[in-house]
Amino acid sequence: MGSPTATTKCPGTERVAGGAAHRGRADAARNRERILAAAREAFVIHGADASLDEIARTAGVGNATLYRHFPDRDDLVHGVMHAVTERIATRAQQALTEEENPFEALRSFVFAAVEERIGALCPMLSGRFDPTEPQCLAARKRVEGLTEELIRRAQRAGEVRTDIDVGDVMVALGQLTRPLPGVGCGRLERFVERHVQLYIDGLRAPARSELPGHAATLEELREDH
Repeated sequence: MGSPTATTKCPGTERVAGGAAHRGRADAARNRERILAAAREAFVIHGADASLDEIARTAGVGNATLYRHFPDRDDLVHGVMHAVTERIATRAQQALTEEENPFEALRSFVFAAVEERIGALCPMLSGRFDPTEPQCLAARKRVEGLTEELIRRAQRAGEVRTDIDVGDVMVALGQLTRPLPGVGCGRLERFVERHVQLYIDGLRAPARSELPGHAATLEELREDH
């Protein structure tokens, strides 16, 4: 019997195949990010019923690519909310580690969080995703924990008034980016930075007025859920 014939591989074949696979994964990741960015903009403007065809066109991908990443609308909504929450958490972590001044760290985070327009997104999408889903819940808790750390650090430094709590800031982040009835998001955006700065000035210590009621805690905000 003759000896088995050895299979000969061309030099560099495995390297080429590995490089192609890496490029494929990178392209898929970029497509996913483009879809999520386009979807966020569409949801802010048109709500959760925004056209998926238009989202695909805006992202520069085909419908098949969109559905490969997000099989249905609810999957896309979940993806957008998770991506937004993760970005806010990342910006909070950056503010903590990169900004030495506690008040400027809080200020930087608030402006970054407002850019995500969660006040416009959350009411429109709330019926389309489960906030208690483990991935969403973990991301939300990370945001809340980092926000609390930013506030407490600024309070310990005597730069933020002591009669506020995390809930006060979380509510404000939503309210400051929520469109007024009959007013489109595009019109509101021209004034958002101005209104955010007004709010931030109100956080400074020493407090110039006594706030009515008591500080809003996260526990109180969740009582109805």
